[in-house]
Amino acid sequence: MSASILICDDDAAIRMVVTQALRRAGHRVTAAASLGELRRELAAARPDVLVTDVVLPDGNGLDFVATFTGEMPDVPVIVLSAQNTLSTAVRATEAGAFDYLPKPFDLDALTATVASALARGRRLVDDLPASEEQAVALIGRSPAMQDVYRVIARVVSNELTVLITGESGTGKELVAQAIHDLGPRRRAPFVAINMAAIPRELIEAELFGHERGAFTGAATRNAGRFEQAAGGTLFLDEIGDMPMEAQTRLLRVLQSGEFTSVGGARTIQVDVRIV
Repeated sequence: MSASILICDDDAAIRMVVTQALRRAGHRVTAAASLGELRRELAAARPDVLVTDVVLPDGNGLDFVATFTGEMPDVPVIVLSAQNTLSTAVRATEAGAFDYLPKPFDLDALTATVASALARGRRLVDDLPASEEQAVALIGRSPAMQDVYRVIARVVSNELTVLITGESGTGKELVAQAIHDLGPRRRAPFVAINMAAIPRELIEAELFGHERGAFTGAATRNAGRFEQAAGGTLFLDEIGDMPMEAQTRLLRVLQSGEFTSVGGARTIQVDVRIV
């Protein structure tokens, strides 16, 4: 599908190769080297997709994107940046960008992203105040980490349950913590529990709590991890080690947001994001 693409980057070489790649894909391409030039191009014609850098000679591209997406919410924006950090990826998403590509990027990936933006339209996200940007423990600028950052940026603003996979010691809990800290639940508790470290017979009581007298030694009522994480995020580490009966109860909570404590008869409703 042929479309009008507007590019803004202060690097002449990047403008040239991106323009050539998108023209080979059949698009009409206009290029700008600064925010000033970008504004003049936008005043002259409305593009179907905007591709912009972050660091520009006369301003910050992300600040411009936040304003632009408010004025033209139906025009998808793709952000390019050599600042290959999780913070940049999340800020791009918060500003309303359709996608974020770290430099150096693959031209085929950019062309595919433009096609995806044209096909699906701009992906809507819930804005977070820029003043509340959080420091996170994730570091790294490798291509693999850029992929991780982009995925985190896509999920922080929604309420979807997230499954994180990876070998032991690769930082799954750090990713879960980043999703919590950068999302709308960041003021509520983040509760982590290692399922492999809990005896099988105590898993349900640990997760859902127990009533007084529910079993030998239960002298008082105890709130489970779901109640402790109310309003926030519950990170279930090593979930594959849960016994099947506990997984069945967990599925019910994921579907309905309701559970009963061990030894209890009252249905408890809880608002928790599960990672």
